[in-house]
Amino acid sequence: MNSNVPMTTRTPLVATLAPSSQAVGARSTGWLSVSEYFSFMALVQAGALGASGTVDAKIEQAQDAAGTGAKDVTSKAATQIAASNKTAAISLGHNDMDTTNGFTHIRLTVTVGTAASQTSASVFAADARYEKPANNQADEVV
Repeated sequence: MNSNVPMTTRTPLVATLAPSSQAVGARSTGWLSVSEYFSFMALVQAGALGASGTVDAKIEQAQDAAGTGAKDVTSKAATQIAASNKTAAISLGHNDMDTTNGFTHIRLTVTVGTAASQTSASVFAADARYEKPANNQADEVV
C-alpha cells in the first residue's frame, strides 16, 4: 500500500442510494462493473423505521450493465434490519462472483417491508486492479 495515495482514491465511493424515507418496495443502485477492483463493500443504514418496518439488503450480479441474467450473489445479503438506527455491511470479493458464467456487474438492492422507513446506502470499491480509476461518486472529495 502506498500511504501517499489518499483513502478516497484507494477506496472510492462508487454508488449511493441517497438518504430518504423509502416507501415499501425495492431501490437499487445502477449496475457496476467489477473490472477495475478486486473487492467491494456495501454499507446500508436504517434510520427511523415505520411501524413494524423492515429493511433488507443484498448484492445482485449480472452479465452486463443492462442487468442481463440478474441473480443474487450467494450469501451476500444482510440479516434483516427490524429495529431503528442500525447499520449493515456486506463485503464482496471477486471470488464471490459467478465469473464462470460471465457475470461481470453488481448492484446493491435495499428493500423496505411493511412501512416506509428511513434508509441510505453506499458502495465502496477497494484494491484497484490498475492505476487510479477516476470514478469516485462522492459529491465532494477533500
